[in-house]
Amino acid sequence: MDYASVRTLHITCAGLSIVLFGARGLMQIGGIAWRRWRWLRFAPHLNDTVLLGAAIALAWLSGQYPLALPWLTAKVLGLLVYIVVGRIALRTDVSSTTRLLAFAGALASVGYIVGVAVTRSPSFGLL
Repeated sequence: MDYASVRTLHITCAGLSIVLFGARGLMQIGGIAWRRWRWLRFAPHLNDTVLLGAAIALAWLSGQYPLALPWLTAKVLGLLVYIVVGRIALRTDVSSTTRLLAFAGALASVGYIVGVAVTRSPSFGLL
């Protein structure tokens, strides 16, 4: 695959990942037992695996790597924050307040990741 195709795949998977997380988070907050739908437990993991594979392919094809470029490092750090707070948001053994705050934090970290990707700047080009 060429760079443009891999980039399109990456962006598509990122969008789908955000939608799937948002749907599961809203259902969790709303008390809907979304885990009963097998595809909703399986699809996000499959999609995120493809997303990560596309990210690695993009890094390889472009020769741009985390730790070498500040904006790419910021995306990876934002991803780690998203994973941690996203897991908390989808847990069943935390309070509804904690779940809601974690959900908001996960969405904020995704917003940061997207902003960094678009601007190629950890500070969105403001500094």
